[in-house]
Amino acid sequence: MLIVVPYLVVGGIFQFIALRVAGLEFSSDVLTTDKHFFIIALFDLLVAFLLVAIFTVYFVKNKFISVGFRPDFILIDTVIGITAGFVIMLISLLILIKTKQLEIKSIDRNIEDGLWIFGTFVFVGISEELLLRGYVLRNLMVSFNKYIALTLSSALFAFMHIANPNLDFLGITGLFFAGLLLGYSYIITQNLWLPIALHFSWNFFQSFFGFNVSGNDFYSCVITAFPSENIWNGGNFGFEGSLISLFFQPITVSIFYFIFRKRNIKNTLPESIELDDSLD
Repeated sequence: MLIVVPYLVVGGIFQFIALRVAGLEFSSDVLTTDKHFFIIALFDLLVAFLLVAIFTVYFVKNKFISVGFRPDFILIDTVIGITAGFVIMLISLLILIKTKQLEIKSIDRNIEDGLWIFGTFVFVGISEELLLRGYVLRNLMVSFNKYIALTLSSALFAFMHIANPNLDFLGITGLFFAGLLLGYSYIITQNLWLPIALHFSWNFFQSFFGFNVSGNDFYSCVITAFPSENIWNGGNFGFEGSLISLFFQPITVSIFYFIFRKRNIKNTLPESIELDDSLD
């Protein structure tokens, strides 16, 4: 957990630099274009790689690749993660349309803005999974069993979004359960490919189909409107602030369990350490 404070400090410095690179002042209120979010996400990615690499190599005394970048099952895990996010968002969109909790107004074919958010969510998926799952969750499992470690890392994941706009109780709950889903996908595959792909896909298609993403309004290809903001459509916080999100997350965990339960993987994740008083 010692990495959190340096991450906030160094991340703040890098965000200031990113804003200056984008020609902006130091205020989150000026992030008005998808290009701005792209630049911020790129610098966040640099911070995550820098700090996780330093802490893993010099403090944990392990190879950087051990956080979850082993070259195993890259393609299949990426495809499964992207497909899962797409299917969840598409089915949810259709359910909300059918139940009249959401309606499609128009289609926006702005390819440039679509590419900006595509890159943004690639960077966000890699940086947050590298930090929260590859480093924090992995190392919490040295001191705790994996379920306690999973809970703690998911709570931290939700807390890191505490300043997001339009956050409410259901939104913070949805973020916590999203952390459980992403953390479980890391534990069951022992690699970062699945959680990165799922995180990217979850965010990208959430925005693509007209939802806000964790309270932030990004480019949407499908322009939607809510007859009223409620617990079913998530309102201005987005899909993560909806009951449908909480419904799909445990279902996805169950599906991942059946997909990966028979995968032959050599265990590389740390287990909780039982101290023996008889040992020096």
